[in-house]
Amino acid sequence: MDTACTVFDTAIGRCGIAWGPLGILAFQLPEPDDEATLRRMARRGGPLPQATPPAGVQDVIERVQALLEGQSVDLRDVLLDQTGIPDFNRRVYAITREILAGQTRTYGDIATELGDVSLSRAVGQALGANPHAVIMPCHRVLAARGASGGFSAGGGVSTKLRILLIERAEIGSQPGLF
Repeated sequence: MDTACTVFDTAIGRCGIAWGPLGILAFQLPEPDDEATLRRMARRGGPLPQATPPAGVQDVIERVQALLEGQSVDLRDVLLDQTGIPDFNRRVYAITREILAGQTRTYGDIATELGDVSLSRAVGQALGANPHAVIMPCHRVLAARGASGGFSAGGGVSTKLRILLIERAEIGSQPGLF
């Protein structure tokens, strides 16, 4: 499979996806326009040619579209190219990837699972560097007591909360965010 990218429509705007022989290189939530989305996605490995996605990538696109329309979709099987991602970040991502739609955890929960609650800030930094947003569901990780925490995608915390609302996320034992 050649390395390339494309932008596509979703319920929250035009997203970007890049792929290569080892899997999905990057996924980008909407930016103000396609060019900004492509530029932001290019941070992962430089600019890529735009192309029609192969069948496997098209399947991922359709599943992401369904997720962002509120359908219960599990993306844990999507092959992600994690070349060049630091080991600590990979460990954070492995835990984060197990959070299903509608569920949330905190930075502290993940840090504790890594063996040291004092790693909470490092967990947040790793999630802020996540090149596979939505597929690697960093939006499902919150600050203590259900606070939103940060979000590095376009639209910031508003985008994070919008996706969580679409997923009908539960905070603790309470359904919804509000």
